[in-house]
Amino acid sequence: MTALGLPDTIQACLFDLDGVVTKTAVVHAAAWKETFDAFLRGHDGQRPFDAVADYDEYVDGRPRADGVRAFLDSRGIHLPEGTPEDPPDAPTVHGLGNRKNELLLERIRTQGVEAYDGTLRYLEAVRAHGLRTAIVSSSANCRDVLRSIDAEHFFDVRVDGVVAAERRLPGKPHPDTFLAAARDLGVEPARAAVFEDALAGMDAGRAGRFGYVVGVDRVGQTDALYAHGADTVVKDLAELGGKL
Repeated sequence: MTALGLPDTIQACLFDLDGVVTKTAVVHAAAWKETFDAFLRGHDGQRPFDAVADYDEYVDGRPRADGVRAFLDSRGIHLPEGTPEDPPDAPTVHGLGNRKNELLLERIRTQGVEAYDGTLRYLEAVRAHGLRTAIVSSSANCRDVLRSIDAEHFFDVRVDGVVAAERRLPGKPHPDTFLAAARDLGVEPARAAVFEDALAGMDAGRAGRFGYVVGVDRVGQTDALYAHGADTVVKDLAELGGKL
């Protein structure tokens, strides 16, 4: 293993955004809960959205519409698809997703965005050691979030919700966005490491046959991260080393 805590075959690092670089996973979970709880109140007998269990299982790391579908399917509820342009009060899959995004952006505006200091230090070390880097996120707000924490310069490549839509790439747990990032960096998947906090991201790393998959456990799900394909699990990337 290198000073970065990675196999010496690794040439590139592919980082998820929410929960790995930024402390926004809890904000996403709160926005999802507010969205789904309001919706579920119109359906008798439905328990509220669980911001830990339901979030981890059905929506964390997935594109918004995929998360809506997965959660509603788990409750036996089916909605019309609608279109990405649906207003946030539309009773459609995309309408619910847009309502969640509206609430998320409002929370970010009022609460701001914080980065994980351990991750920023690790990114500095990764760059200093000459490895290439990419940010891989299902969020369509990825670039704005990176700019808000002055972290856009850490990444050679960005594959986010906007890029995925342009290229018609399916989101996590499919590996396509990570594979696209590795391809853009000119690196084979076997020589790239994936850094993820979501179970769907672990599945994507395993499905893509990446050289190393690092699970970042912010919420006490170490066993689940290993079960979904992590090669190692840390609570903070500083644990991997990466001293400058």
